[in-house]
Amino acid sequence: MPRRYNLAHFILASVIVLVLTPMMLVVGAQARIAFVSDRDRNSEIYLMDDDGKNQRNLTNHPDRDLAPSWSPDGTRIAFMSERDGNGEIYMMDADGGNQQNLTNNRAGDWNPSWSPDGKRIAFVSDRDGILDIHGFPTSEIYVMDADGKNPQNLTNNRAGDWSPEWSPDGKRIVFMSYREGHFIGDFEDTTSEIYVMDNDGGDEQRLTENRKNDRGPSWSPDGKRIAFSSDRKGDWLNYEIYVMDDDGGNLQKLTENRKNDGGPSWSPDGKRIAFSSDRGGNRQIYVMDTDGGNQQQLTNHPRNNIGPAWFVPAFAVAPAGKKFTMWGRLKQVDR
Repeated sequence: MPRRYNLAHFILASVIVLVLTPMMLVVGAQARIAFVSDRDRNSEIYLMDDDGKNQRNLTNHPDRDLAPSWSPDGTRIAFMSERDGNGEIYMMDADGGNQQNLTNNRAGDWNPSWSPDGKRIAFVSDRDGILDIHGFPTSEIYVMDADGKNPQNLTNNRAGDWSPEWSPDGKRIVFMSYREGHFIGDFEDTTSEIYVMDNDGGDEQRLTENRKNDRGPSWSPDGKRIAFSSDRKGDWLNYEIYVMDDDGGNLQKLTENRKNDGGPSWSPDGKRIAFSSDRGGNRQIYVMDTDGGNQQQLTNHPRNNIGPAWFVPAFAVAPAGKKFTMWGRLKQVDR
């Protein structure tokens, strides 16, 4: 005898369809990588799928746009621009629209990094007017609300602090600093090291210590490891990608060639790392497994492509027969 369906069953089925339909629309949603390219004879922000396809321009201005950083929900991108005559932090929609200036002062602001909760942006600025050992304004780590309000200084010293990135839980910020580095041969300059601090600037700790440069730190999605670039095994023109535990231990070298590899950026599932390299003659975007294997080139253009920043939609619904997966977000800026 045919089963009867009452009004309640019909309503329940309709609700399920309405809920699942939007999710079905993002089945196989393509991960994206924002990056910087000077292919138009000027550094601009571009976007591509994580397989290197579908490359398109997001900014178009005579002055340089650099250092893209995704908002956690993937709807906006913070970046640095020199369009006002000095470095400022800007924000735009993920399609390049609605570009807005978040900082507005006579000093330079660089390297934005969005907090995991989307409420704050860490950045670098020399607005305090503190001079380094050479008499030049030194850079410090700041944090501000995501609308540019309420800027606060987190570091305060005469050495340069750069490249802040939030830990996935939002409790700490990793960065590079020249504050305790060694002098480089005959050059009156010091080397950079990787540091970490609480998100209010407290409990600063040094993670690396060697006579070469460590820079461009990038936190893994699980918060257990930090990727960075270093010239510790070669001369200062040969950087490689390394990874270490978040306390500085268990150091591993991922790349090995006679050219520069830098700007590591983890995929949100923690299985791959995007980076830039000039191993082919000019700088292009590459990707590799987190053990350094399976290195592949994503961009191939006569001009330079650098600074990959990875994003995967927050809810990626798998096709039928596969597991449902929730993904996070990722950012790296290399200067």
